[in-house]
Amino acid sequence: MPSLNMTALLVALLCLDPHGRVGSAPICMHGPTACHVPSLADLFDRVIQHSARMHSLSNDLHSEFEQYFLPSKNHIGKIYRKCHTSNILTPNGKENAQKLAREELTEVILKLLMAWRDPLFQLHESMAHQQDFNSFSSNKALKMGDMVHELRKGVEKIAEKMRVLGMLGNSIPALSSREAMLPVSESEEAMSDYELLYCFRRDSNKVQNYLKILKCRIIPEHDC
Repeated sequence: MPSLNMTALLVALLCLDPHGRVGSAPICMHGPTACHVPSLADLFDRVIQHSARMHSLSNDLHSEFEQYFLPSKNHIGKIYRKCHTSNILTPNGKENAQKLAREELTEVILKLLMAWRDPLFQLHESMAHQQDFNSFSSNKALKMGDMVHELRKGVEKIAEKMRVLGMLGNSIPALSSREAMLPVSESEEAMSDYELLYCFRRDSNKVQNYLKILKCRIIPEHDC
């Protein structure tokens, strides 16, 4: 039987979350003895806050891009059609999102997140080789890629917890099968850095809104 000190050490290790990640690491408010596993509401709060930071960063970088690119209205329309995630069927507006089954809305969120990590790393590499942008700006794209990855893991934790609680069925494709959920691009034409950022800002806003809607459907008593 483990000693009291060893037990406290094990609990303390479980409570550690040194990178501020959005997964299901236990929360320790007053040391190891007060360590508890976060509730579903806690997990939703974490991912929603994380998605808000991610979307805010995309807005900042988009504003920096607009110092160098001033596309016309026609170009904006072209950008929208070229988004590599445009073939992911997303609900238009809050009312339509609320009509989707929990499984469908969760799958849409995961598809959008899975579609963006690699393009954001490519955006970082491209910006790093352009003299117009300093290293601070290009690192924002790299940070967004990391945030997408962490947010996807957080949403997967929520999906698993909902399954355990009987709130979610098993109709979502295997969460470990990343390739099965990636969108197929309708065009092989490479997108510009500005187009990628424009599309990511749009999709990160969708993810943030869908997460809020999903939380309200699962936990309606929490500020909905």
